[in-house]
Amino acid sequence: MQDTISPEQKTAIVASLQRYFDEHFEHELNDLQAALLLDYIMKEISPLAYNRGIEDARQYFAARAEDLPGICFQEALTYWEMKPGSARTVRRKPGP
Repeated sequence: MQDTISPEQKTAIVASLQRYFDEHFEHELNDLQAALLLDYIMKEISPLAYNRGIEDARQYFAARAEDLPGICFQEALTYWEMKPGSARTVRRKPGP
């Protein structure tokens, strides 16, 4: 996983970390400390969230692919069933 945040996002995240520490720990982080903390989080912790997102996407698409026959079925050989006056009955989708 590569560094995927823009300089503008990094600036905003550093400011957010500084505010969080100031409000919750009554300790101020300077710009360097906040930037180093962000780098640590991006290298050490964010891969966990990234991997979880990849797994969630894999499960989502696997479930959709499994359901393709049910949602993308096209009945074949129906030309004569559509003709007015045809004596044939309409065929239904075969069951499971």
